[in-house]
Amino acid sequence: MYRKTASTIALGVVLLGLAASSGCATYGPNIRNSLCLYPIPLSPFFQDEAEDQAWQKERYDKVPILGPLTQGGPAVALDPPSDDEIIRALEKARPVEGGLPFLHEVQRNNVRIVVEPIQDYVDPPRVYPLIGPAQLHHAHYKCTIYFTERTNVGWPIPYTVINENAQEVVYIDHNHLHVVGNVEGGLTSNY
Repeated sequence: MYRKTASTIALGVVLLGLAASSGCATYGPNIRNSLCLYPIPLSPFFQDEAEDQAWQKERYDKVPILGPLTQGGPAVALDPPSDDEIIRALEKARPVEGGLPFLHEVQRNNVRIVVEPIQDYVDPPRVYPLIGPAQLHHAHYKCTIYFTERTNVGWPIPYTVINENAQEVVYIDHNHLHVVGNVEGGLTSNY
């Protein structure tokens, strides 16, 4: 009996060793990542979250570098925040996504957005690494969002709460740089 069990265990170890050493998983840089070669399913919630982070980084997290300010001209900021940027900031402050269907859901309806510029000023010139002499242009906005918030709770006792006068204030900063002096950017320069 012992001999049969020992030979079965030895055969299992040999087969496991053969399976682990066969194929391309043991050669090259994938020697440590052989388990990562198999596709792992990703929840749509996490996929949507990754897409939102990429969209945010691409559209709103970068500071543009513009040409120099004209002498005596107005130093007016770029465009005010878009509705998409305001709703994304509202989602960070007061999240709606990720509720449990039929247990706890929150909806926003009748959304109205009011954008007010607070400040628009330019800092004195200073030297930024990798950019050179530049001025930082600040633009601060106060965004008030008026909406109707509907909360559906489904367990233990189903009920609905409707807040018709919900509002949230979000402050958004738009900063960008203006290069200073005689700018010679080369052939591929935008200014």
